[in-house]
Amino acid sequence: MTHDHDRGLGHDMTTMLSRRRALLVFGTASAAALAACSSGTSTPAVETAASSSSAETAAAGTCVAAVPQETAGPYPGDGSNGPNVLIESGIVRQDITTSFGSSTGTADGVPTTVSMTLQDLTADCAPAVGMAVYLWHCNRDGEYSLYGDGITDQNYLRGIQVADASGKVSFTSIFPACYSGRWPHIHFEVFESLEAAVAGESARLTSQIAVPQEACATVFDYDSGYSSSTANLSKVSLASDNVFGDGWDAELATVTGEPSSGMEVSITIGVAAASENTAAAPSGGMGGPPPR
Repeated sequence: MTHDHDRGLGHDMTTMLSRRRALLVFGTASAAALAACSSGTSTPAVETAASSSSAETAAAGTCVAAVPQETAGPYPGDGSNGPNVLIESGIVRQDITTSFGSSTGTADGVPTTVSMTLQDLTADCAPAVGMAVYLWHCNRDGEYSLYGDGITDQNYLRGIQVADASGKVSFTSIFPACYSGRWPHIHFEVFESLEAAVAGESARLTSQIAVPQEACATVFDYDSGYSSSTANLSKVSLASDNVFGDGWDAELATVTGEPSSGMEVSITIGVAAASENTAAAPSGGMGGPPPR
């Protein structure tokens, strides 16, 4: 498969660095109101496991840091680059392992539940009740439905859920692969409401979830279908990744479970004001393979 930079290195470096500076300014200005917020310091040990469950942090009433805007990549399926799966009947679903509509394919891989707890940082970190999350990621071969070789007629591993009274959404999926040039990750967009999501209107937040190294290694060793992921993982790190390389504290998930019975990816997402995320996320990367 051939992947192209959409905007070029100069644009992407400027956009991503400017976004980070804006987030630093936002964090400083909001310190008094969000006194409990902190992001910690990234260390190599963070790559293998989060120190505590982000879901437990949210339950304790502690504000989390705002999750930064990231690229949607070249395969969002949201109408910004080719097909728009958001406006299709059936996209609102909890189980995203199978395709829907006229497509009948199923994504193979280690069963995985992706659980997200949304905090509205503009409302004293209250649960973001009613916000909608569009989530998508690659299959076991590192390909994306609607775009990948031989799966342009499939729409699996894509779906929308609406946050409940606790601000939570949950998706039944598979564990994402590690393909060449990128750290294992999951894409998502947060919309103000389900109506906004299925209309394909501007997302309040576009970002990515980083999956811890230890969990990735365990899954890839267990399932031979992820054989290429093991080699790819050995050639990349969070620090060298062209999306997470400038900081990943707010984007690193906690993973529990066993491959034989299923994995669970959990994370709390701090959603800042819409004005903090109005700049379009770049679809290219900071050098190297374009982020997907």
